[in-house]
Amino acid sequence: MSPGELLNSIQKKIKQEWKTAFFAAAAVGLLVHMPVLLSDIPNHDGLDSLYFDQNMITSGRWFLMVACGFSSFYTIPWIIGLLGIFFLGLTAAALTELLEIKRLWAAAAVGGLLVSFPALASTFAYVFTLDGYMLAMLLSVLSVLFTKRWKYGFLPGAVCLAFSLGTYQGYLSFAMILSVFSILMLAMEPEGFREKLRRGARYLYMGILGAALYYGILQLLLRLQGKELADYQGIDGMASGAMPEEVLSAIGKMYQDFVGFSLKGNVLFQNGISLAAWILLALSAISIFAVLIIKRKWWKNPWFFVIMIWTVAILPLVTNVILLISPNVNYHLLMRYQWILYPIGILALTGKYGGELIEEGVGGKPEDGRRQRVALRGCVVEWAVFGAAFVLVFFYGVVDNIGYSNLQKRYEKTYAYCVRLLDRIEQTPGYYQGIPIAMIGVVGEEEFPVTDISLPVTSGMIGLNGDVLLYTGNNYSKFIRNYLGATLNILPADAMADMYYEEEYMSMDSFPGSDSIRIIDGIMYIKTENINH
Repeated sequence: MSPGELLNSIQKKIKQEWKTAFFAAAAVGLLVHMPVLLSDIPNHDGLDSLYFDQNMITSGRWFLMVACGFSSFYTIPWIIGLLGIFFLGLTAAALTELLEIKRLWAAAAVGGLLVSFPALASTFAYVFTLDGYMLAMLLSVLSVLFTKRWKYGFLPGAVCLAFSLGTYQGYLSFAMILSVFSILMLAMEPEGFREKLRRGARYLYMGILGAALYYGILQLLLRLQGKELADYQGIDGMASGAMPEEVLSAIGKMYQDFVGFSLKGNVLFQNGISLAAWILLALSAISIFAVLIIKRKWWKNPWFFVIMIWTVAILPLVTNVILLISPNVNYHLLMRYQWILYPIGILALTGKYGGELIEEGVGGKPEDGRRQRVALRGCVVEWAVFGAAFVLVFFYGVVDNIGYSNLQKRYEKTYAYCVRLLDRIEQTPGYYQGIPIAMIGVVGEEEFPVTDISLPVTSGMIGLNGDVLLYTGNNYSKFIRNYLGATLNILPADAMADMYYEEEYMSMDSFPGSDSIRIIDGIMYIKTENINH
């Protein structure tokens, strides 16, 4: 085959709903995230990652170096962002296939929701690792898709899951929620119980084999590199056992967190309109499901009630599985991307079964008038779901850009602050290039009060909220070096542990006070905050 013939052959095999989901994700992704794609604005972690080889094996991410290596180890937002959006487009297409979405409007809405959800904006704040994380999400979705499509698909599915976990463990919930969705879809099919049980067991096989493969590769690579798991985010406790009472306590927190974040997390909805969109989605799903129950007489089958109770019980747990693996994790927004699967699931339910109901009617001997009423009812539900999804995509895009606006302001305020600080340092009598500098990394709120006006919107969006980018002495060093072109010899934190309690240091003013910088015994002391505050 010539290149043209090969492309033609591939193009004919690509379903229209795949194309719609992919291009909707690409278009909405570029429209929403263009401000950060065209900027070079770091957050606090980004200051340490302008060049970073992504060797995070001590955090269990043994594949991250490869996943992020396609875009090089430099932080180049345009290339990284385009790769990330490309992987998201493929993920949207995979979701339409997995959830059997045939309606083109639903496929477009899937792509739009996936790339506009604020969890992605928080990930863009850590753009140096974005492409790797989006690849991990794609692999997580593919692990379930392969398991569903083929008899032995759980084998390649397990490989995909292992490499997803080896890139970023936060997307394990994606695979688990989608597995539950797939089992529910299987339960709706008119197959025998044994066949459903056999096919449903594949998801369990995929999960067990994938987790075992991930852990086996991790232990092998740790031994080869002579390293151990770090205590960051409790990752070193992955293999340790837990007492029954600890498991029960963790399960209680999982339910509590699920309800708390859903209702009060300030992310899923932030105003009356977006809340109304969520309510409309929920009512539409309930209406479609109620008609299915009546039409297919599920209420006569005891297994229906067992499955419903199991679904209600299991979904909060698989959504928050990270709290079971690591109960003390700092559970920030990057780890909560899986919540977007719930409106996507409603899209799938409406697109798949709403269309069937429009065509078939609701039992009995349908008359023309009855068919028209049923079709009208189905159309109203589809328009309601489409409108609600559109509203959420729009408002999520607005929220994302409020966060990006504040990230730009954080950079500008940090730049102005560091220019003033560097000038004072260089003008201090006795200063010379390379002098040891002892300083704490925060910015004093008494001298520089909080000016972030976006907090009512961005309070839960890690990486995008706050006033400045500086939290450690190393942050100062990296920012001043890479953005102001000066090199400071700031001492490591452990070398300054006792200085904060010395009387001479405590008596100093906080910057920009006149006595905020002193040279004592050959070391320049810089006080940036009030120790009592």
